[in-house]
Amino acid sequence: MANDQDENAVFLALADATRRAVIRALGPGPASVGELAQPFAMTLPSFMKHIHALEDSGPIRTSKSGRVRTCTLDRDRLAVVGHWLDEQRRVWEDRTDRLESLMADPEENR
Repeated sequence: MANDQDENAVFLALADATRRAVIRALGPGPASVGELAQPFAMTLPSFMKHIHALEDSGPIRTSKSGRVRTCTLDRDRLAVVGHWLDEQRRVWEDRTDRLESLMADPEENR
């Protein structure tokens, strides 16, 4: 189970639209930094800051072969987000279920 610090790091990295786009682009499979950077109007050093932020917080891993750096999703690490969302979903479903039961028969719940 991830601790709060792990969750915070992943959520902070995903707070940026460019980083979320990188995660989406890696969904189908690994890609080179050059391929990932292509759609963005920024210099490669600026784009690399986003890659490093994602790598440092864990959602992606990189490997280098010659001059090509390839990025791969770390789905286990990215699952921190899914686990958190599942917890929140359960809390809100419980709340809406209670509200629904109160609204269905207000006399019974007095």
